[in-house]
Amino acid sequence: MDEAQRRDYTRHFRVCGWSFSNRMLAVQARIRGVEAAVKLPWRVSIVGFMANPRVLQGDLEAVRDTFSVLTSDSFFDIIEVQPLPEEAWDVAKQIASGRGVEVALGLQPYVLTRGVNPSALDEEVRRRSVAVIIEEVKKAGEKGVTKVAFCSGPDPGPADRGAAMDALVKSLKEVSAAAQKLGVTVILETFDRDWDRRQLIGPIEDAVRIAEQVREEYTNFGLLWDLSHGPLLNETPSALKAARDYLVHVHIGCAKRLPDGRLVDWHPGFYRPGAINGVEDVRELLKVLLEIGYRGTIGFEVKPEEGQHWLEPVMSAKGVLYTAFSQLLESL
Repeated sequence: MDEAQRRDYTRHFRVCGWSFSNRMLAVQARIRGVEAAVKLPWRVSIVGFMANPRVLQGDLEAVRDTFSVLTSDSFFDIIEVQPLPEEAWDVAKQIASGRGVEVALGLQPYVLTRGVNPSALDEEVRRRSVAVIIEEVKKAGEKGVTKVAFCSGPDPGPADRGAAMDALVKSLKEVSAAAQKLGVTVILETFDRDWDRRQLIGPIEDAVRIAEQVREEYTNFGLLWDLSHGPLLNETPSALKAARDYLVHVHIGCAKRLPDGRLVDWHPGFYRPGAINGVEDVRELLKVLLEIGYRGTIGFEVKPEEGQHWLEPVMSAKGVLYTAFSQLLESL
């Protein structure tokens, strides 16, 4: 993106009414007849490797461009990224730290595409997987990263599900023990079990049972729930009330329904063809987060589709969040 394009996007932000002070979104709304400007009570992140898929390939110029653009936007406090080649890490950290933006680590791609499985029934596979995760946690901790997220590993089916959950608890405790020494928080993300990613965890009630056991020993552990996974799990934001003591991160995005009726975890931009979630879902999510006293991070996970500039779904998501929060405030 050249400098002229950056200026155009900056003008767009200002016209839409976004506030740039203190890296915090402020929304204007009429609350019980009174005009008010209210700051969003949560920090906002974005999954960088989803927003610009070239980042997932470790492309140096893509990392430079993505971090330069997103850290210049005072909307974002945190950028989530997968492990990067050393040169790309240096570029990302230099840009982010220079603009007061935090970097968080997402190891979900390692579990979903590279065979890392912290819930493996084969003990040798489980131990190797834990070793990989701990190594990445250590590398991230050395770079000042304080949050590392990943998912559970594939669902083995009903007969072996209990054993896999036991294996996952064991793995999470081992990772949390290593991460605690580095001041790193370990975060387990829930995924669908039946449609697309088919992960062990899974429904929020199972995630809570896992969290209860890990938290008995390690307070540096929490859960991540993704709005876009809700339709695939048959969950609505109200399900988060059961996880209020363990929830530390929330993703905002869309599931997609294909023409044949299948649900997929593709994270299209809001209001793209087949995209399921909309403003009303985000408004309900924010309402529940307020009700449970949530003060963690909310973050966008959206991905461009064919023919889209990578910033299109990012801009759409920002507009959805602004509108949803404004509507929520005006309903109070």
